[in-house]
Amino acid sequence: MGKTVIRVLGGGLEVGRAAVLASSEGGTVLMDYGVNFSDSDLPQLPEHVRPSEIDAILVTHAHLDHVGAVPYLYTSGSHPLLVMNRLTKAVAEVLIKDFIKISGYYLPFDEGDWFRAVESVRYLEVSEEAEIGGLHVKSVRSGHIPGSQAYVVDLGSVRIAYTGDVNTVDTRLVRGYDTTVASADVLVIEGTYADADHPDRDTVEEGFVRAVEEVVERGGNVLVPCFSLSRSQEILSLLYERFSGGNVYYDGMIRTLNSILISYPEYINNYELLLRAVREFEEVRSADQRRRVVRGEGNVIVASAGMLKGGPAVYYLKKMYDDPRNAIFLVSYQAPSTPGRRILEEGSLEELGPIRARVEWFDFSSHAGFSGLLRVVESFRGLRAVMIVHTGEQAYRLAEELRDRYEVYVPKSGDAVEVEV
Repeated sequence: MGKTVIRVLGGGLEVGRAAVLASSEGGTVLMDYGVNFSDSDLPQLPEHVRPSEIDAILVTHAHLDHVGAVPYLYTSGSHPLLVMNRLTKAVAEVLIKDFIKISGYYLPFDEGDWFRAVESVRYLEVSEEAEIGGLHVKSVRSGHIPGSQAYVVDLGSVRIAYTGDVNTVDTRLVRGYDTTVASADVLVIEGTYADADHPDRDTVEEGFVRAVEEVVERGGNVLVPCFSLSRSQEILSLLYERFSGGNVYYDGMIRTLNSILISYPEYINNYELLLRAVREFEEVRSADQRRRVVRGEGNVIVASAGMLKGGPAVYYLKKMYDDPRNAIFLVSYQAPSTPGRRILEEGSLEELGPIRARVEWFDFSSHAGFSGLLRVVESFRGLRAVMIVHTGEQAYRLAEELRDRYEVYVPKSGDAVEVEV
C-alpha cells in the first residue's frame, strides 16, 4: 500500500493555471506551474509552495497556463531541478519574457528569476526516462503541441502519472498521445472537454478550406486569428497543403515561433510541410506591408492573437470588419468575455459596432474530447485512481463514466487529496 497526498495548487475546477503537487514516501514533485488571467487581464498565479520542499518541477509544455509562474519558484535561494525538453525550454523562454514585459508590474518575479530557473533545467526528451532528483521519471508523448509530454513518476510505493494537456488525434504538427507505453497507480488527467467529443477533424479541415476559398473567390480577405504557438503553424500547414486560391500571410509573434519550431524538426510530425509553408507564405514585417495586405483582395492573413485580445490581428479586424466580402474565421478557443467570444455570440464589439464580415468558428482543438480522454485513462496498466483537473463542471461526466472502475476525484484549486493505492 502506498499513500500519496496530491495538492491542487491551480487548475482544480478551472481551465488553466495548472499546478499539481504530489508527495509520497519517495519524494515531492510539482507538475506544471502556470498562470491564468482575470477578465481585466491581470495574471492569476497558483497557490504558493516552498521551493525547498520540491525535489523536481516537471513542465509538460510551453503554454503559459502550464509554465508561466515557474520563475516565481526561483526568487529565493532554493532552486529545485526544472525538467522539460529542449523545444519546451526554447519556446517557454520567448513566451515568458513577453509575459513579463506585458504584465511585469503585477508579477512577484522578473526576467532574472527566469534566468535562474534556466540554470536548473534538466532536459528530459519525449519518451525518455531518467533518475532526476532521486525520482524515476518517464516522459510520454502527449499530442497537444510540439514538445508536449506527459510524465510518470515513481514516488516510492506509488507511481503517479500526469498528462498535462493531451490530444489523441494525429495532426500535421504532432502525433497523438502515445497510449502504448505507460503504467501507473494514480493518474492526474486534464478534462477541458470531458463532457463532449469534437467533430471529425477531416470534416472540420474540409469546411475551413472551403470557406476560405469561397471568400477569396469573391474578392474578400480572410483573417484567421491564431494562437502564436502550434495553432498558427497547424493552420499554415493545412493551407499550404490544401489551399491554392490566393496569397497567404502570417503576422505577429507567429514569426518568432515559426523560426523556433523549424529549428527543431524532430518534434514536428510533418516537418517538410511546415518548412515549406513558413518559407513560401509571406511574413509580414512592417506597418507598410500590413497596410498593403489589408488593402488587397483575396488575401488570407494568419495573425496573433487568437482571441483578438491584442497583436496585429486587432489591426486587421478594425480594417476588415465592416466589409461583408471579408471573413473572420476563428480557429482557437475563445474564452468568456474576450473580443472573439463576443463577436461569436453577439456579432458586434462595443468599440466597432456590428461586424458585417462573415464570422465563423472552426473546432481545431488540441485537447482530447470525452472519448479520447477515456482512451487515455484506459491505456494505463495497473491504474487504481483518477483525478480530473484543468476543467470545469464538465469533469463530472467523465468522472461518472469512470467511477465503477477507479477511485475518482474532481478537486477544487486549493484541495489536498490523500490517495491510497
